[in-house]
Amino acid sequence: MEFTRAREFIIRKLTRELKPSLFYHNAQHTLDVIRSVETLALMEKVDDGKLLLLLTAALYHDTGYLWSYENNEPLARDFAEETLPAFGYSDKQIREIGRLILSTAMPQRPENLLEEILCDADLDYVGRDDFFITALRLHREWSENSPLKISFRDWYERQRDFIEWHEFFTPSARLLRNEKKKKNLTQVKELLDLIETTSPFGQKKINGIKNRF
Repeated sequence: MEFTRAREFIIRKLTRELKPSLFYHNAQHTLDVIRSVETLALMEKVDDGKLLLLLTAALYHDTGYLWSYENNEPLARDFAEETLPAFGYSDKQIREIGRLILSTAMPQRPENLLEEILCDADLDYVGRDDFFITALRLHREWSENSPLKISFRDWYERQRDFIEWHEFFTPSARLLRNEKKKKNLTQVKELLDLIETTSPFGQKKINGIKNRF
């Protein structure tokens, strides 16, 4: 397996060909997921052979965005099947990489440790200090690529609901990210409270309460 050559090929392709409006699902995100996979795989004691499969799946997992903003995981799997033989990957390895890529589709339902690691790495930002700037990038990307337009209030309501629903799968990700994830959730709720009290509708409610006293 020539992972280094595959990495050069994919990162170059993502950098050159992804739409500029992909402010989150871009080459930088792919590199970020690769770094998270390396950290989690080390903590979970994944052997070198399986690690290469994981890293390759992380490398390819968002390549489907080259062609579609929705339901892109099957496209990424197909692209991996098409191109990985040139980098020395066997049919068996490519099938496993394909399953790993498909496991990142939302809602995530990983079925083994490798899939759990990749899913956790893909959503690592939920429990990091850069959560809010990353969420803003994702909001801008969604606004420019989806027919559904979402206000900041609705967006952060979705973020609140998502963080409350989300659970990291691996013990390592929970150890690294759960504490910060809880703090991010608290701050999202505080932000929503501020939006509520400073919006015209929120001010009317506050004034109505004051007028009763």
